[in-house]
Amino acid sequence: MNVSTSIANSEGNHPDHLVVFAHGKESGPWGTKITELAEVAKRRGFAVLSPDYSFTMQAQARVAHLLQLKPQARKSLVLVGSSMGGYVSAMACAALQPAALFLMAPALYFPGWDEEPSGIPAMTTVVHGWQDDIVPVERGHRFAARHRSVLHLVDSGHTLNDQLPLLCLLFDDLLRRVLDATP
Repeated sequence: MNVSTSIANSEGNHPDHLVVFAHGKESGPWGTKITELAEVAKRRGFAVLSPDYSFTMQAQARVAHLLQLKPQARKSLVLVGSSMGGYVSAMACAALQPAALFLMAPALYFPGWDEEPSGIPAMTTVVHGWQDDIVPVERGHRFAARHRSVLHLVDSGHTLNDQLPLLCLLFDDLLRRVLDATP
């Protein structure tokens, strides 16, 4: 367990600002994108939490795991998800009520886990690759259209790893807006 995990879950001792990451189906809690984005969050003063979901390949079980963790922040909670982690983060919004949501190639609207997420915050950014051969780009577009979210379509594939500088810029901008909106 890392320090951020224990701080975020200690009774009555929540950080002011917390980013919670959800990794993709076959990646891990500290993959390339999460490691880079966590540094962006730390520079903005956010604590970070990146749970390991590799114990299951079931999307709903991953959502249940995140909800069991009950991540909380005194001022602002931000959820971030990539691929299946995008599904996990989006589906957790109704219960966790984050200030913002950042989704990368979100694996939404697949048979068996195709329900529409609710409680999506106004500050939501979606990044999807035009060449994504795992999650069709139409899924990211559909979600963004339904929730009036900012959508960035980029010349990339599913991992978006070739877009790290852009992802960091977009994420930093979202965190800046969260901080600006926080009393």
